[in-house]
Amino acid sequence: MSLVLSETVRGVATLTLDSPPNRNALSTALIEELLAALAAADADDAVRAIVLTHTGPVFSSGADLKETAAAFGSGRPPVSRLGEVLAAIWESRKPVVARVAGPARAGGLGLVAAADIAVCASTATFAFSEVRLGVIPAVISATVLPRLDRRAAAELFLTGATFGGARAERIGLVSAAVAPEELDAAVEGYVRDLVRGAPRALAGTKELLRRPRSDTFSDEVRAMTELSVSYFGSPEGVEGVLAFREKRDPNWVPDGAA
Repeated sequence: MSLVLSETVRGVATLTLDSPPNRNALSTALIEELLAALAAADADDAVRAIVLTHTGPVFSSGADLKETAAAFGSGRPPVSRLGEVLAAIWESRKPVVARVAGPARAGGLGLVAAADIAVCASTATFAFSEVRLGVIPAVISATVLPRLDRRAAAELFLTGATFGGARAERIGLVSAAVAPEELDAAVEGYVRDLVRGAPRALAGTKELLRRPRSDTFSDEVRAMTELSVSYFGSPEGVEGVLAFREKRDPNWVPDGAA
């Protein structure tokens, strides 16, 4: 049975972690299926945004510890593949929205932080539980640390303490924490806005958010001016300006989008 479900509707690919018996633990099999689903969504021109969600009460419990124990002395544990998933989400040309309805632990928080936008239910709980297992949150730090307040990161990485949705929002782990009954509407609102963005512009904006700044302010402004001019002169830029002047949707907005 598939551990990751995939469905595309009106420009949105929804990828669902579907391994509730082990709390959507990040096994090698699940990681491989998620990588394949992310690659397919990224390559599909009809997809404008990706939603990462889950079945069952738990978003993800982190690395599959049963498989990890079995790998001792005889193979590579699932965590050795986790970085590939984080990179696939972080570097995807499509904006990724994480929908978190329940607890996330350890490696699962890496997925949440890798997403461009993350929305959780206020009742969801989180914990960087690695130190309590005798390990460290090394791989997920690549996505988590750029998001988190540094003082909060030190506290939560070192203590492994559990915290709730409201604090996850305050420290930058998620974009918004909402009442459980409002979660789907909140995700839908973000997605509705995302699919109105031009595909190349969305990809370029993700690159802009990740790029290192130039050494001086003058160099930065010069580089950004050149980049801005190139986008205004692109086919998308021309179409976007014309659509605005003609009071119509640009040609990249999927049919049926609100």
